[in-house]
Amino acid sequence: MDEAVAIDHLEALAHKLGVPVRYERLDSETAFPSGGLCRVRDKHFIIVNATAAPAEKLRTLAAALRRFDLSGIYVKPAVRELLEETGDWGDEKG
Repeated sequence: MDEAVAIDHLEALAHKLGVPVRYERLDSETAFPSGGLCRVRDKHFIIVNATAAPAEKLRTLAAALRRFDLSGIYVKPAVRELLEETGDWGDEKG
């Protein structure tokens, strides 16, 4: 699957979950320079480094989304495979 298409699918999945995705310029010296899942006052959102390469954006989104219970949501098989392929990458708590 093309990276841009995969990113679109992951953004759509985040929308289904009610999790906003924000693209921000992140400093490479921050704790999580590629971004990740965040929670503020019991509301989740995903921050993705706007300047990251598409592959890095894809990994950031997938790592954040795989932490949610997706059992009740239809996820295309190719997208589910992407989520599973992220393994433990990005399992830091945000």
